[in-house]
Parts: sequence; structure tokens; C-alpha cells
Amino acid sequence: MALNKILIVEDSELLHKMYDLILLRYKKIGVSVVHAYNGREGLEMIAHNPDIDLILLDINMPVMSGLEFLKYAKKEDLLREIPVVIISTEGKSEDTIRGLEQGAKAYITKPFQATDLYRIIEKVTFEKTPPPLGDLGGSSMRGLSSKR
Repeated sequence: MALNKILIVEDSELLHKMYDLILLRYKKIGVSVVHAYNGREGLEMIAHNPDIDLILLDINMPVMSGLEFLKYAKKEDLLREIPVVIISTEGKSEDTIRGLEQGAKAYITKPFQATDLYRIIEKVTFEKTPPPLGDLGGSSMRGLSSKR
């Protein structure tokens, strides 16, 4: 699967900026990033951007939560070919299980390290052929700790 466009569904403007920095290595090879600030906006972005290849999804958001987004998208068969990675402060095992049952491919607990996200992205989108990233990596997010 080629990675062309990533949708970030997250209510925090600061985290959107952080994701833009973390995803810079993908932007350098032509991947675009689009943003939504709640689940309902995320569904609208999917409808208007049929070329979305990956969704990074928060759980706790206003208007429509990440789990509500997944439930609706699963019911409407919107995510059949789009892997979803939940990235949330909710680290309880029941939240992880619910997210995976609703169709998410992976779950990362905030705060996380950029390398954790890179590994997950490559696992869910490039299972057979890794992207030609070379030494574009390196994160300015070194201060974030990893919790799983």
C-alpha cells in the first residue's frame, strides 16, 4: 500500500502542530497531511478526500469522539481499506480493546516517542515494502516519553 495522505483527527491544535513536525519525514517524500478537529469533521474529510491512506485518531474529542467515529465508520463501511491508529491519553485496556474491536489497527498511548509512531505507521501501511526514508528521521520530540 502506498502512503499518499494522512488524516489527523485530534481536538488539540498544539498536537496537530506536533504531528506536523513528527510527520515531516513523510511530507519530504510527498505524503500530504489533512486535519480534522473532531470525529464528525473526520468523517467529512474522508468523504471529501477519497485518497486518505491512514488515520491518526484521538479518542476524547468534542462533537463526536474517536470511538463514535470508529463505530459510525465501521457501520457505514468507510474504513475497509484505511488503517486507523488510535493515539490517546486513555491507556486503560478496555479502551484499547474497544478501539481495536471497532476497527483500529493499532493503539498508542500519549505521550509517545516519534519512533513509536514511525514503527506503527510503517507496520500498518508498508507491511511488505518499507518507504525510502533514508536518514530523514530524527525527532524534535525527544522529550516525550513512551507509555504502552
